[in-house]
Amino acid sequence: MLLERENINPDYIDPELFDQTPLAVAAENGHEGVVKMLLERKDVNPDHADTFYGQTPLSLAAESGHEGVVKMLLEREDVNPDHADTDSSRTPLAFAAAKGHQGVVEMLLESADVNPDQPDTFYGRTPLLWAAVNGNEGVVKIL
Repeated sequence: MLLERENINPDYIDPELFDQTPLAVAAENGHEGVVKMLLERKDVNPDHADTFYGQTPLSLAAESGHEGVVKMLLEREDVNPDHADTDSSRTPLAFAAAKGHQGVVEMLLESADVNPDQPDTFYGRTPLLWAAVNGNEGVVKIL
């Protein structure tokens, strides 16, 4: 109902949430229905990075292991699947690998635009090293 109103900004940037948008919050929390509704709108930027860590909705969904949301975002041409955050230059693949989200890792690796060996700038760790450090055997095997 809210999205039907003319005075609602569906791409509102919340300064209290480090400039996250409704899409970012929904993606991070795995709310697939909300993500789908927001992605159907032309006035929503699906690749907006927050100002605290520089994470995009894809990065947040990948870190949280929300495969359905990751799939929806990867289907978009206007989403960079290899966007590195501004805090440590970790990519969605690095976040998913560190948390052991095998399904997300597999989806990201299907994209030719994803560099599977991209080290971050804070620790210098690649997705494989993140998976190994955290004991994520399944992800290590995939990588």
